[in-house]
Amino acid sequence: MGDKKSFALRIDAETMKAIEKWAADEFRSINGQLEWIINKSLKDAGRLPKKKTNEEKE
Repeated sequence: MGDKKSFALRIDAETMKAIEKWAADEFRSINGQLEWIINKSLKDAGRLPKKKTNEEKE
């Protein structure tokens, strides 16, 4: 993950409490937990772009 982009997120209080608890259980920040959840969801759905191999970068 190279460049990061910030944005505002509106989320209901109960969902936020659940994410906070999950993040604490996993020893992650809330931001880190949200990134992990989104990344895993994209991966599971087959929607992550393919990473370039070293040969493709050259």
